[in-house]
Amino acid sequence: MEIAFIISIVLLIAYSLLALFDGVFLHLYKYRLYEHKESKFEHLTHTVRAVLFTGILIALFINIEDNRWFLLGIALVVADIITLVIDAYVEKDSRSFMGGLPRWEYIIHLLVNGFHFASIAVFLVVKINLDSNGITLANNFQQVESFHTFRAIAVNLLFGAVLISLLHILVYFPKFNFYFNKLKLKCC
Repeated sequence: MEIAFIISIVLLIAYSLLALFDGVFLHLYKYRLYEHKESKFEHLTHTVRAVLFTGILIALFINIEDNRWFLLGIALVVADIITLVIDAYVEKDSRSFMGGLPRWEYIIHLLVNGFHFASIAVFLVVKINLDSNGITLANNFQQVESFHTFRAIAVNLLFGAVLISLLHILVYFPKFNFYFNKLKLKCC
């Protein structure tokens, strides 16, 4: 179990760093997907996924010892998978304004989603026990040393997840969008 939490830590950090680059720098800052008619729906799917990730952090990774949160977390993961499929489906048309999705960004998307769902899959291996008596959910991880680090990282990622979710929402508002674009002009 120790190694499973360590693997989850690595995957969660890798996901968060790549998602920050992809979701904030590329989608919001460089390409400004929310401003292009073709990509407004794609931006909506990114907004939904950002909010879902915040919920997944809370329900699965932070409240790991509470089975009620676990069930909510599973529902959020299913919603995230559905939203990802929709996002992938619209992406080709969404990026027509820039000549399509660059190959390197497509690779980043594969890695980001791979790390994201791998961290969830490893967590499920730790949480769900299947034996001759049926399925049980593990609830006590206090004795696992890497569990405390895992939870601390999830808690520390929560602020950034909320902030990125809000940023995805706020760019829909013209006044915020105006100041956000002024920030871009000053920086570059």
